[in-house]
Amino acid sequence: MQYHTPSSFSEAVNISNSADGLVKYLAGGTDVLVQLKIGTKSPDHLIDIKKIPGVKEIALREDGGWTIGAAVSGVQLTNHSKLSREWPGLVEGMELVGSAQIQSRATLVGNLCNGSPAADSVPGMITAGATVSVVSSSGTAEIRVEDIPVGPGLTNLGTGEIITAVNLPKRNKHEGDAYLRFIPRTEMDIAVVGCAVNLSLENGVIRSAKVVLGAVGPKVEVATPAAECLLGEKLDEDILSIFSDKCSELAKPISDKRGSEEFRKEVIGVIAKRAAKKAYDRALGNK
Repeated sequence: MQYHTPSSFSEAVNISNSADGLVKYLAGGTDVLVQLKIGTKSPDHLIDIKKIPGVKEIALREDGGWTIGAAVSGVQLTNHSKLSREWPGLVEGMELVGSAQIQSRATLVGNLCNGSPAADSVPGMITAGATVSVVSSSGTAEIRVEDIPVGPGLTNLGTGEIITAVNLPKRNKHEGDAYLRFIPRTEMDIAVVGCAVNLSLENGVIRSAKVVLGAVGPKVEVATPAAECLLGEKLDEDILSIFSDKCSELAKPISDKRGSEEFRKEVIGVIAKRAAKKAYDRALGNK
């Protein structure tokens, strides 16, 4: 295995394009280093991006949105008070990725590129309307986060395409998000199901909504029909019940050692209902 430490993303792209065999990128390393240790997916080339300027920075853009570097850790997100206030649901999802030690290394970009349908940070990024900046030999493109995963362990990123940052839009008043999951243990486990909800209100009425379900299909599921149940409504128990049923209906999970198909379909409705209520309360200003 050859280890590379490029000083720019253009250099990293050139290394990747000229490399023979499997190429892996190192930002936090919480997945790739484990894979190296146990001998699965051992790369021929490991490209460490941590020395590239800007990858560990969180920047507030002039348009009011945020740019989060590819190597920003979960701890950095949690400790950034303004970002955490504006996007608590997204940050909460990242806070659930592993232990305190893992949090000091794990990144949003790594969690996304791992391609897991149970990834905790990905639903919140999608409901936020986040994009990623992707650099390649052709230049830089901005791609929606929801367009990156294509299946378990798979993304649509090609050879020499590298995510440099996550971009969040400006947060407006009377908006709120939340992410909740169900796990067998109290912490440090993989989600059996997960749900992120992002709402925008006008006089208490839901004017826009985005809902994403995790661990109920081969990739995270953008649940547009469920979100449509909420539009034009003030959230009450009747609406929540309809919404919960729709989320259960949309879920297409498998049965495995973490839960049966039937159990997951039932639980996702419960989790989605709670996430919607939490996002709605936050949009009302009830933190």
